[in-house]
Amino acid sequence: MTSLLGGAGPGVAEAAASPALDVEVVASGLDHPWEVGVLPGGQLLVTQRERRTLTLINPTTGAKRDLAFPSSSVWAQGETGLLGLAVDPGFASNRRIYTCSGWKLSTGAHDIRVIAWRLDAGLTKATSAGTLIGGLPSNSTGRHGGCRLMVQSSGALVIGTGDAAKGTNPQSLSSYGGKILRLHRVTGKPWPSNPWATSKSNRRFIYSYGHRNVQGLAQRPDGSLWAVEHGSYRDDEINLIGSGRNYGWNPVPGYDESRPMTDGSLPGAQYAARWRSGDPTIAPSGMDVVVGSRWGDLNGALAVAVLKGKRLMFVKFDRTGRYQFTRYPAELRTYGRLRDVTRTPDGSLLVTTDNGGGNDLVLRVRPAT
Repeated sequence: MTSLLGGAGPGVAEAAASPALDVEVVASGLDHPWEVGVLPGGQLLVTQRERRTLTLINPTTGAKRDLAFPSSSVWAQGETGLLGLAVDPGFASNRRIYTCSGWKLSTGAHDIRVIAWRLDAGLTKATSAGTLIGGLPSNSTGRHGGCRLMVQSSGALVIGTGDAAKGTNPQSLSSYGGKILRLHRVTGKPWPSNPWATSKSNRRFIYSYGHRNVQGLAQRPDGSLWAVEHGSYRDDEINLIGSGRNYGWNPVPGYDESRPMTDGSLPGAQYAARWRSGDPTIAPSGMDVVVGSRWGDLNGALAVAVLKGKRLMFVKFDRTGRYQFTRYPAELRTYGRLRDVTRTPDGSLLVTTDNGGGNDLVLRVRPAT
């Protein structure tokens, strides 16, 4: 049984006026940057997936340098490497950040894990403060490594994962694959309001399940949690996430990608997307919420980086989570594949390209004055 919970919007942009945008190159010479974090004082941290580097960027000059970081322990293959990044809200006093990456194990195997790090006062090195959660599934090709991080206003560390291209993972509550997880960012314990928080099994960390390959997380000012994930050959999705919900990806037997993203034949309720691309997919990735009156009617929209479609996408929902419109500004259609969006304290957006070859950029996007 499938529950729609409001109409999912089409992937077609409406013809409507939007603010003109200024786009500025903040930094260049990056390679597959995955996520950007803003430190107090404005300096930027960037994870580079294949280089496996944690890179500090001066946003005024564009100067960059790599922090001392155990890159040799990061397992990078295909879609997996040094991926998600979150800066602790209390960084000014605790110096903590969080990464999600492939990781080499002493047995010669590998997994995907979330690790807490402490940066020194000079921002020259990252020292491990412990693994918060390991055992996120990976495969030999690195396909569907997922792994996006976000700290909710509640303080929970939210982790979006991929299904590691294993058909049984998304619906299994004993697997971390194809899930949204929540945990305490200091102790690593399951977040107390998780639906199965008191369980002794892996499900204690699970907040929602039935996902394919989560690529972006964002929290709107009303506290609602949103996620974007890649579809198969059809139906990339933006989902409104709720506790214990099943979002319906069940590609079995084997890994059958002809299955619908929301499989209504499953028992119980499956929660359909609030936006979907249709056929073909455009590969949306990282996202953040647009905040500020200067953005006009884009204020409150989700700004989503798009890889295959090579654009920045603004998707607006009303207060109840119903789809309103999609817009693709012309100013962001000339930079190739876009990977991530991060909102800065002044309301600007930092957008990363993902074209490879050491030619990737961090862009600053804001309404033209």
